[in-house]
Amino acid sequence: MNLNKVFILGRLTADPQLRATAGGTQVATFSLATNRVWTDPSGAKKEAVEYHNIVVWGRQAEVASRFLTKGSIALVEGRLQTRDWEGKDGQKRKTTEIISERLQLGPKPQGGGAKSAGHDEAKEAGEIPTIDVSDGEIKSEDLPF
Repeated sequence: MNLNKVFILGRLTADPQLRATAGGTQVATFSLATNRVWTDPSGAKKEAVEYHNIVVWGRQAEVASRFLTKGSIALVEGRLQTRDWEGKDGQKRKTTEIISERLQLGPKPQGGGAKSAGHDEAKEAGEIPTIDVSDGEIKSEDLPF
């Protein structure tokens, strides 16, 4: 039995880049930063940052491009995929990315504009709002921002 599953919660390092394939399928790419904090044997607090490349396809790519910005919090569920290519200099290159299968938007960064009615209390309390898309359609009134 095999399992290739990733859950990652972090902040965007830049705005998502939205493109379309030759066949018209939307694809968005962005990077998430995650922090790890620990205490070393001498008692000093240490911190390390990891950067993760994310690839989002289809409708989720459009949503990511429209609602995520640099500094936004996002939860990504997906799988790891490694690909390789040859650079312009003739050198072989390799990268590992997280291919998103599910994307959950975190609260909008401070100073991000007007608040939506009905979601102000949750945002002020610092809760991460959820969007119910059980019917397969995202409606503007369901968005927490």
